[in-house]
Amino acid sequence: MGPSAESSFAAASAERGDKTTRLEAFVDAAFAFAVTLLVIAGDHLPRSVDDLILALKSVPTFAASFMLILTFWTAHTQWSRCYGLDDAPTRRLSLLLVFLVLIFVYPLRMVFGSLFALLSSGWLPANFGLRDWRDIPALFVTYGLAYGALCAVVWRLYLHAWRCRDELALTSQERIATRVSVLRWALLCLVAAVSVAIAWALLKFADESWRWQLGLPGYLYFGNLVIAVSLRRYERRLHASQASA
Repeated sequence: MGPSAESSFAAASAERGDKTTRLEAFVDAAFAFAVTLLVIAGDHLPRSVDDLILALKSVPTFAASFMLILTFWTAHTQWSRCYGLDDAPTRRLSLLLVFLVLIFVYPLRMVFGSLFALLSSGWLPANFGLRDWRDIPALFVTYGLAYGALCAVVWRLYLHAWRCRDELALTSQERIATRVSVLRWALLCLVAAVSVAIAWALLKFADESWRWQLGLPGYLYFGNLVIAVSLRRYERRLHASQASA
């Protein structure tokens, strides 16, 4: 996308989403509340230096969880700014996103806590206990369902915007960006679904002798990076093709 196309895209988007609605304000407040559930010290303030050090060891878990929650908040904010829709489907989907993110906080923190505890050989605390190996795939099932549901809501928001493309008078550049966004979030939903399926299979058929295989549902999420890079290149090609037509 050339400089002129970017400018026209930004100008058209800003004209639609130039005002913050009560719905956006509520969504922002709900995401802020979700972040407070990830506080470093857990459910109590440190009462000694040892408690403080233990609390600070949770910073990596907090940071990773914060960044992922920020991803969905940013997605909703960008969507609102680009399309400025405030109809019934938008309200239902936005409220569903808020509901899901407040549920998502708990498995999110547990998954990242387990990851950093594993990578640090227990030096970074997970702050919860696993009864046995079956808890690992069970945790990935919960995480995948929550993550996939959030991705599905964002996908549905972009799909709604695409269906309203004529009403919104989207430019050719905006239509390309919207189509790519629909595809991106659909693929993220697919990754989550495959992860859940593998985790469920591990829960049913694996045994305690399995080691790295138990983390396979989590490894799949690194595929999101491949999706992001590939779609970015795909979008640039579409814009270049549009410009040369």
